[in-house]
Amino acid sequence: MSGNKTDPEDELAGTEQPFVSHLVELRDRLIRVVIAVGVAFAALAIWPGPAGMYDLLAAPLVATLPKGATLIATNVISPFIVPLKITLLAAFMVALPIVLYQLWAFVAPGLYSHEKRLVMPLVISSTLLFFTGVGFCYFFVFGQVFKFIQSFAPKSITAAPDIEAYLGFVLTMFIAFGAAFEVPIVVIVLARMGLVSIEKLKEFRGYFIVLAFIVAAVITPPDVVSQLALAIPMCLLYEIGIWAAQVFIRHTKAPDAEEEKAT
Repeated sequence: MSGNKTDPEDELAGTEQPFVSHLVELRDRLIRVVIAVGVAFAALAIWPGPAGMYDLLAAPLVATLPKGATLIATNVISPFIVPLKITLLAAFMVALPIVLYQLWAFVAPGLYSHEKRLVMPLVISSTLLFFTGVGFCYFFVFGQVFKFIQSFAPKSITAAPDIEAYLGFVLTMFIAFGAAFEVPIVVIVLARMGLVSIEKLKEFRGYFIVLAFIVAAVITPPDVVSQLALAIPMCLLYEIGIWAAQVFIRHTKAPDAEEEKAT
């Protein structure tokens, strides 16, 4: 009986070292990420500085305020904390390529060759699309939205937005547009994993248009400009995603068993 019985300790024998080595590698890569963000933060703190970073972020709003109007701080410590938060956020975005590379380097050894051909382009394209969404929001959407809002403000009201409220608004909009511009990546992943076929994605086109306008109405301020600025790119990116999914599926097919053995 005892000879046929499997010892639980034998089943786990040899698993401790690989697990520990993975933890050590994860720790090392997290340290590199922290160092990258720290270096970017230090560089941005020197130039243009936290105050300069906030002025840059607030520029689209300040440009539409009445002459002489400025943002205000209702909290005593806000003029110090808010610029630091913005600088840290900007540092993370600057270091994002390094962050994603460390993530990629950590998971890559466990992927097949055809999976590597899929993941790396998706990491790069998703980063570029997120930055594109944030840039589109900052350079185009903010200016149009703030002009639209100020055009409806009564003459008896002097606009003086709070800097913390403005930061929260900006972060919400950046995340919304950055995430919205990831639509092609979501479409590609769903199609490549076989969860949804290309034909189904094409049939879902009309529903997605309605969904895009609903999402834009919920996330963005209650004005037509920002809603159209979010919904229309989402619809266009959905079409791009369908086209890109066909290309990715064609070029990232898993190899046959014989080809896999040969490699």
